[in-house]
Amino acid sequence: MLDLSVLNDDQSSAAALHATTALAKRADELGYVRFWVAEHHNMPSVACTSPAVLIAHLAAATSNIRVGSGGVMLPNHAPLAIAEQFAMLEGLHPGRIDLGIGRAPGTDQRTAAVLRRTGGPLGEDDFPRDFLDLMGLLGDPRTTGGLWEHFHATPVATSSPEIFLLGSSGYSAQLAGHLGLPFAFAHHFDTGGTMQATELYRHSFQPSVVLDAPHMIVTANVLAADSKEDADWHSAPGRLTSLGRRTGRFIRLPSPQDAAVHPDLGQANQLPSSRIVGEISTVITDLEDLIARTGADELMVTSVAYDLTARIRSIELLAEHWTGTS
Repeated sequence: MLDLSVLNDDQSSAAALHATTALAKRADELGYVRFWVAEHHNMPSVACTSPAVLIAHLAAATSNIRVGSGGVMLPNHAPLAIAEQFAMLEGLHPGRIDLGIGRAPGTDQRTAAVLRRTGGPLGEDDFPRDFLDLMGLLGDPRTTGGLWEHFHATPVATSSPEIFLLGSSGYSAQLAGHLGLPFAFAHHFDTGGTMQATELYRHSFQPSVVLDAPHMIVTANVLAADSKEDADWHSAPGRLTSLGRRTGRFIRLPSPQDAAVHPDLGQANQLPSSRIVGEISTVITDLEDLIARTGADELMVTSVAYDLTARIRSIELLAEHWTGTS
């Protein structure tokens, strides 16, 4: 599961974070493998600004599920700082921490400049260099020199978090392949390029100390319900926020009642989308088709709905009906 801690119209950031916690607990009970949270800054509709802090809370509130970032936006941070955070998380919860890394800022350029404490643009070599430094600091050096030769993320580490490269483009797919790392593609972004990225990743993959063969996660925006009518009702707020993002407006989730009479709902419903919404049998068929097309090793679902009960019901239905045909 991936959760963004999106705020409802009438919700505080604390309430959104508590909803994320409730979702993680239920996913843990249902046997889901991973629960990831994202990094966004200075957005009125997203409560999670610090994945490491929320991961620590979620890992303490759950028992078995792996908890991680989807992702940490590395250009906003010093590699040593992220390495220290996730080495500490791994020390507290060994074998349960994932570190997903992205190269987008997760915000607007002005906020990104404040986070980086510089107004200058990043060079094209900055991300791969910082990423390799981060890997080395967490026990996976790939070059002959780097930060790990002089600095340590934590003393006497006995295990390391699992590192994933995230992306929505061919660049990240190829880099993950060259480094022999697991790759997570943001299919839920609705920006296309899923099949091209999967092919690039597999074509460029080189075995490494962490992976013998490609391992790909594909994310999907999924809302399952007991009926198509319920699914359409609860998915309408998410469709409106998606339209808002595409038009530069980051709005909070309206209630289903408000969404039903919103003047933009018709336009939102007409947007081309990879969103999978419907009665559970239809959703399962669509997910199996997604696996068949992409060859995904794992699916990571994100469920957008105003009502927490609808989001929980969706993951319950998936857990009940998914047969693991992959």
